[in-house]
Amino acid sequence: MQGIRVDEISELLREKISGFQKKVEITETGMVISIADGIARIYGLNNAMQGEVVVFENGLKGVVLNLEEGSVGVALFGDSESVSEGMQVKRTKQVNSVSVGSQLLGRVVNAIGEPIDGLGAVEDTENARLEVKAPGIMARKSVHEPLQTGIKSIDSMIPIGRGQRELIIGDRQTGKTAVAVDTIINQKGNGVVCIYVAVGQKYSTVAQVVEKLRHAGALEYTIVVVAGASEPASMQFIAPYTGCSIGEYFRDKGQHAVIFYDDLTKHAQSYRELSLLLRRPPGREAYPGDVFYIHSRLLERACKLNDDLKAGSLTAFPIIETQANDVSAYIPTNVISITDGQIYLESDLFNSGMRPAVNTGLSVSRVGGAAQTSIMKQVAGNLRLELAQFRELQAFSQFGSDLDESTRKQIHRGQRLTELFKQAQYNPLSFEYQVLIIFAGTQGILDELELEQISDFERKMSDFFETEKKDMMAVIQSGKKMSKDFMESLKKVMQDFAERFKSNAS
Repeated sequence: MQGIRVDEISELLREKISGFQKKVEITETGMVISIADGIARIYGLNNAMQGEVVVFENGLKGVVLNLEEGSVGVALFGDSESVSEGMQVKRTKQVNSVSVGSQLLGRVVNAIGEPIDGLGAVEDTENARLEVKAPGIMARKSVHEPLQTGIKSIDSMIPIGRGQRELIIGDRQTGKTAVAVDTIINQKGNGVVCIYVAVGQKYSTVAQVVEKLRHAGALEYTIVVVAGASEPASMQFIAPYTGCSIGEYFRDKGQHAVIFYDDLTKHAQSYRELSLLLRRPPGREAYPGDVFYIHSRLLERACKLNDDLKAGSLTAFPIIETQANDVSAYIPTNVISITDGQIYLESDLFNSGMRPAVNTGLSVSRVGGAAQTSIMKQVAGNLRLELAQFRELQAFSQFGSDLDESTRKQIHRGQRLTELFKQAQYNPLSFEYQVLIIFAGTQGILDELELEQISDFERKMSDFFETEKKDMMAVIQSGKKMSKDFMESLKKVMQDFAERFKSNAS
């Protein structure tokens, strides 16, 4: 038997040691110490970040919301019944993010960006963080391009510009979602991407909205983000930020996007629930002290970018539900102070048959005038004043019947202008037809008609101009200010048409 040579063994060991590569993977793991109401307290994640996603051993995800001395508070993205004390939790070292991209168009996704429409996975998307800093002053450009809603009362008196934040506010069942759906339908062919975020709504209600959009051919340029009423508060809380991150993807590519948050009242309530469960100190109406900040950091991300940053825009329409028309409540006043104006929908107007029930006296757009086309500004310039005077005289006339001729004329005109702004749901009007009918109202063409004839007159006049006066429609479509001669000839054509309409009606 040959003897073992020590030098060979030492040489072999030296070779192995020199070729050894140390591969150590460190994963920080914690343990659930308590679980209740969708909030888990986890011990051992000493280096966890605020907003970081963590994964439980059963695959469920959660987000770190509280960083405390001995533990972290995690809100679960799912059913907490599947999590138990002692369960292991791993850090992902990634801040909460979502899949974004044009592949999401026409899809319905949940608050963490997973498709829930049964059409399969979304491929080739990018990842974007949910919480990002809003663009600064130098990155922005003033709002100057109109965003047409297709609703006569809004486009003429409360005009919206691309990059604006306009609040839709009113009691339940006053048509807030209808305004959002009509605006989405009206963007067809305009190259505007629409994002509809449903927070805390019934799935049946969201399904109806999706079906309406599909029927109108609007779903192909729309993304629907849903965190239903049965979802955990954590999902309802992050849904608006998910929608905003998706919108920012298009904005930063130089495209135009519009986002509807339906609604931020339920969003604030979900945040209140999370905060109280995380043992954060409550403030007014049990809301936490930073409830204002959750909305301001969301809505400030909507803006019009400057030309160096591709001049894209993200327009935001937050929706707020009031109780008994109380706009001075905590959450409504917070959001009113952040936004650039509000569209106020009143239940009394709605119940009296005024649809959409826009109260033009209390509604305002703080930057819309700059974004309004010259022709609409020319035609609708005195509308708000005329309607305000009409409301004042109407209230005054209730106390006595002895009115002079000019007052009677003003009330007569005001009634026709009010009737003019009634509009069927899911029937947004193009800009040029709005100009036509508003011109007819302000020039007194409708004064000779009965109130019940106005909608029929509007429809027939639109058909007449579309088929027989295409040259005039082309001038209106340009959006430029009308000359005096053109206005006179347009008025003459309308008067002749009104005469024929009255004779046919009689």
